[in-house]
Amino acid sequence: MAELRFVLGVSSGASTGAVSVAVLGVGGGVLSLSTGAFVGAVVAFVAVVALAAGAGGGTAKVILAGVAGTQLFSALTSFIVMSSADAEQTRGVLFWLLGSLSGADWSDVVLCGVVTLFGIVVCLAVASSLDAFTFGNSAAASLGVSVRRVRILLLTVTALITAALVSAAGAIGFVGLVLPHAARLLVGPRHGRLLPVTALIGAIFMVWVDAVARTLFAPQEIPVGVVTALVGVPAFAVILFRMRGIP
Repeated sequence: MAELRFVLGVSSGASTGAVSVAVLGVGGGVLSLSTGAFVGAVVAFVAVVALAAGAGGGTAKVILAGVAGTQLFSALTSFIVMSSADAEQTRGVLFWLLGSLSGADWSDVVLCGVVTLFGIVVCLAVASSLDAFTFGNSAAASLGVSVRRVRILLLTVTALITAALVSAAGAIGFVGLVLPHAARLLVGPRHGRLLPVTALIGAIFMVWVDAVARTLFAPQEIPVGVVTALVGVPAFAVILFRMRGIP
């Protein structure tokens, strides 16, 4: 389920929602940047799921619908910034889009904490089904897993978590793509152990990355998403290299 925010277009939708509030003034000053991002993420997810369902469903259709949704909302974001934002707004929006924890307050912490805890509990409840999915959809179905129901549940929970996190911190990539592999090396592939360990490692990693982003070029702060990409891309390259030869 790693990095589904990009596959489902959730991150791009959140960006469009945030930019609509910050640049176009959608909401008349009532909506905050985080609220706009959350609404945009939910709208993008609903649009992608509706498009995939209209095309007949299936994993491949969801991915293709997500790619289309990502491109659509990314284009809308660029259009809004280019046509309506001044230099100061453009800089602020760009900083948020690259990911930053500097604008988060305790209300964001509470919201993200509650949503994330709920998502972890749900995923732990279907941990055995996730283990079955490791062997493919057909094998999972033969083991008695309701593939369609579990997939819809996990996609919805993932989109909800992503919408909350992106609305508070912007788009921070490669955390969910790389760290689960590190956790798997420590505790193995069983999701009952893998999920909580991944969450713990991710939290520790983000604290360290945020500290680096704030202090490396102090008083200038680097967007957290830039640091995670600089760390994550080489790590992901190593993972791909180690997986060569695996079908």
